[in-house]
Amino acid sequence: MSWKKFLTSPVFFKNLAIALLIVAVAVFGVMKFLSVATNHGEEIPVPNLSKMSVEKAEERLNDIDLELHLLDTVDYNPSFPPYSIVEQDPLPAVTVKDGRKVYVKINAGGFTKVALPELVQKTYRQALSTLRALGLEEGDVKYVEYMAKDVVLEVKQNGKTLKAGDKILKSSKIDFVLGDGKTGFQDQEMDSINASEKLAPVPAEENAQ
Repeated sequence: MSWKKFLTSPVFFKNLAIALLIVAVAVFGVMKFLSVATNHGEEIPVPNLSKMSVEKAEERLNDIDLELHLLDTVDYNPSFPPYSIVEQDPLPAVTVKDGRKVYVKINAGGFTKVALPELVQKTYRQALSTLRALGLEEGDVKYVEYMAKDVVLEVKQNGKTLKAGDKILKSSKIDFVLGDGKTGFQDQEMDSINASEKLAPVPAEENAQ
């Protein structure tokens, strides 16, 4: 049989149909396998890990084929338990593919300590700005007699006078003793005037009389 007759014969078309069917079945099988292997179309909602320990969060993610990745420890936040998760990416309820990493940051175990800078003889505004920048809080303010108004004379914590360099836990309240700019100045001025009068020399004419 010539090639021309074979290509137009029913046998050729039958074999061609069988070959195309085999190819179609093979392609379908490969696509099905890839779909299962990659979880095509299947997405997993990320759970809310807030306030969980790292161990508990890791177990929770492993159960749904997600992976925990610890990024960093952040400054202590009293609203969260020590060493618990405070931030996560992706956020809760976001849908992701199987095997996706969930990045988390955890809370520190407690407040860190900061060194108190020199605040005495600074203005109250300057001292307060420095205090807040260090993560400390303003406590009670007391005024005493002093010539300059709103100048810091003492800083205290729980009644104890603090000095520059003392270590204090963040978020601690610091009390201020400030000058009132009134009586102290007037008293010093009067003392100075009285002292000058006592030391002033007596005029010669008065001695002669």
